[in-house]
Amino acid sequence: MENITFELSGVHQHGPAFFDYLALRKQFFVDTLHWQIPHNADVEMDQYDNPMARYSLVLDDQGRVLAGARAMSCAAQWGDHTYMLKDAMTGKLSTIPNNLLDKVIDAPNVWECTRLVISPEVRSMRVRTQCLDLIVEGLIDMANAEGADTLISLSNLWLLRALKRLGYGAELMGEPYENGDDGHKYAVMAIAARHKHQAELNAA
Repeated sequence: MENITFELSGVHQHGPAFFDYLALRKQFFVDTLHWQIPHNADVEMDQYDNPMARYSLVLDDQGRVLAGARAMSCAAQWGDHTYMLKDAMTGKLSTIPNNLLDKVIDAPNVWECTRLVISPEVRSMRVRTQCLDLIVEGLIDMANAEGADTLISLSNLWLLRALKRLGYGAELMGEPYENGDDGHKYAVMAIAARHKHQAELNAA
């Protein structure tokens, strides 16, 4: 397995990987979880897949997309949209509660991560954990390169437990809520955008 990271200007360097990631998102978020989000028969793609977005994907040895996630600075703006959580808190997204944080985050040193997905074909828990670790490492690399030191995500509560097991020290930033589309519990969580070996050195 390998991790690749890119923004829209670099999509062409990775063959069909970006399209395949969007297709995987459609398969999971639309076909499985039944989220009411923009899609067609092939892919799920929304207003946050714009030039402000960054992507971290995991490919297998044949170049097939196994997993991925999207990230964006909390200072980003593209047209009328900023980032997902801020748009929800300012009333632009009716599908997400507007009270998940005490205040809106506008800081460029904080990045929001969204659309985390791992292929259902990855059945081994060990491999799924490896995929998550590679995704996060890629997100941290990109965030650090642009001066960010914190990653936040509105995600299923399983992610909080998984990140802690991987050693990222994830913390909840607010109370969980139940998603009306899939019935699962979600909450905003945060990790420091630094690699695990850096955290161990700092602790020493």
